[in-house]
Amino acid sequence: MSVIRKGTADKLKIKIFKTREELGADAADMVAEKIRELHQEQEFVNIIFAAAASQNEFLARLITLDVDWTRVNAFHMDEYIGLPAGAPQHFSYFLGQRIFDKVPFANVFCLDGTVEKTDEECERYSALLLQYPTDITCMGIGENTHLAFNDPFIADFNESRLVKVVKLQVESRQQQVNEGCFEYLNEVPEIAYTLTVPALLKAKAIYSMVPGPSKAEAVYHTLVDDISERYPSSILRTLSNAWLLLDEDSAKMVNQALAFS
Repeated sequence: MSVIRKGTADKLKIKIFKTREELGADAADMVAEKIRELHQEQEFVNIIFAAAASQNEFLARLITLDVDWTRVNAFHMDEYIGLPAGAPQHFSYFLGQRIFDKVPFANVFCLDGTVEKTDEECERYSALLLQYPTDITCMGIGENTHLAFNDPFIADFNESRLVKVVKLQVESRQQQVNEGCFEYLNEVPEIAYTLTVPALLKAKAIYSMVPGPSKAEAVYHTLVDDISERYPSSILRTLSNAWLLLDEDSAKMVNQALAFS
């Protein structure tokens, strides 16, 4: 995998690849290497995964690599509320198809979008995140710069909670239609669970895989605009332990705005 450009935005490290396939492969190699490194220091590694089309190439390669999955605990970062059990649009289903059911994790901890008592579900999942402190977060960035389902202005960089219920902005719901998860906007649930921004960023290492032309504007806001809840992904620029991996399509608006080697 050849990196065509490297750079930084504040503390955030950036790598740009020609294709999304090369991006996904390199990201998987980086994450696998980090898991192996952490296994030298601790018995178990705890990882949060994102469920999105941007992660497909990354996940497809990751499950083929030499990793002791029996010493890895898996989480995911958001989930719809109100879809019937077993619906293929559940993010737990998406990740089950691509990684959760493909390798022998020690544990897979999923948010349950079908329970009625959402406050109790937030508390349950928060307790698990405290019991198994996050080592690695593997994420994307939404078309409106959301992280998980922390949409603009809903995101709180100083949130005290680890998990909360949010009302999704139209842009986040439309992205699910754009990516083929739903046929029509009115089919996309309006309410969801999300890990909060602080919960996602507690990790020792953070890898954000963001390919494709539909993410070019979000990448620009992430790297060029002020760091604020208006553009939640801009918070990544404050982190020296984070990598942003782009392809030529997603990087097309920042090539002239930033200095890359």
